Amino acid sequence: MKTTETLRHYRDSIKAAEKNILTPSSWRSEHFKLKGGRSRAKGPLSLLLTTETLRHRDSIKAAEKNSLTPTFISRFLRILLVVLMLAPAADVWAAGSRIKDLAVIAGARDNQLAGYGLVAGLAGDGDKNPVETIQTIANLLQRYGLTVPATTLSSKNVAIVMVTADIPAFMKPGARLDVTVSSMGDAKTLQGGVLVQTPLLGADGKVYAVAQGPLSIGGMSGGSEGAGGASVQKNHPTVGNITGGALVEREIPATILSDNHLELLLRDPDFTSASRMAIAINDKYPGSSLAVDSTTVRVGMPANWSGSAVDFISDVETLELMPDVPARVVINERTGTIVATARIHVSNCAVSHGNVTISIASSQDVSQPGAFSQGGTTQTTTRTDTKIKEDKGSLVALPELPTVEKVASALNALGVTPRDMMSMFEAMKQAGALQAELIMR
Repeated sequence: MKTTETLRHYRDSIKAAEKNILTPSSWRSEHFKLKGGRSRAKGPLSLLLTTETLRHRDSIKAAEKNSLTPTFISRFLRILLVVLMLAPAADVWAAGSRIKDLAVIAGARDNQLAGYGLVAGLAGDGDKNPVETIQTIANLLQRYGLTVPATTLSSKNVAIVMVTADIPAFMKPGARLDVTVSSMGDAKTLQGGVLVQTPLLGADGKVYAVAQGPLSIGGMSGGSEGAGGASVQKNHPTVGNITGGALVEREIPATILSDNHLELLLRDPDFTSASRMAIAINDKYPGSSLAVDSTTVRVGMPANWSGSAVDFISDVETLELMPDVPARVVINERTGTIVATARIHVSNCAVSHGNVTISIASSQDVSQPGAFSQGGTTQTTTRTDTKIKEDKGSLVALPELPTVEKVASALNALGVTPRDMMSMFEAMKQAGALQAELIMR
């Protein structure tokens, strides 16, 4: 392989030979030396030099392709950079799910809080003076030293509500929680309302947080009710949220380590996933974990992590594995939604589905006596017409469908609606052709 310097020397020679021009750098050491700077060779000498130089042109070009020229090096570095950039991305795409996303730590769970309170400032859209609302207002005023007979109060600007929140583990006093406020009475809307200070209690009856603040309902309601009135409603105006509307007053005790062991609880119980999780942890910490059942993986903390439980849990949560997804078809008949996992399998079967349409039409007819009859009155009668229409259906043979893509393509090819697909999945399950769990919602 020729070096870059030699190739540059030959390249100059070729250019000079093609133009019948010799430069001092062209053939300084190869055939003879030219003195006196740049000169033009003439006659037989020119022909000799041109022929001799051009004879090596093909070999020089071949050598350039096999040499480490700046152009070759630049191209190589660009290709290498692209490969290095794509390699991490491909690794991420092929990776599984983190343990953090598949399981929770036993003992580090959320707890539910609830409270009963009042929302004020509803500008006439509040409760319509029910007894419980009036009594709640009277009790609130009495707390502030005002004794007012309940019969003299009006609740049109106030609504009784339930306030709910979830408090995560390890939340310290002073931290804030999001709360949801729901109307309990007959208020028209909570728009523009402010929640009065409301204690939030746990299941043990103790106060763990206090909520207060203006509501955000994300909806609206307007118009007048009653005969001749028209009203417009968007979303749900009787439920609102207060972001960071509750202050934590008491921490809920939580224990995550017992006998130097912690337990991981799978969000979706599965024996295969639990076993894979234990294997993934044992690969990094040999002999430390054991799958107890389809939900629980027990992990022992190594001796060198003693006193660093948080760091150990953080390291375990970053481990990845590929969870097992069972074959499952979930059908929601109310919304017409069908969700199927990738592992569903349909055996050979034949399917026929026909539509039956029943239409019932009622009309009013007038029955009246003849033109010159002496008696009789005109009467209105109801006539009902019932028609039944059954579409023709054909028996279609479905081959074995081992993937969800092929199942979807086969059903779509039949031109059936989502409602029809629900009936077909149910029939396939009853016939034993659908190898998947069928869940009806």
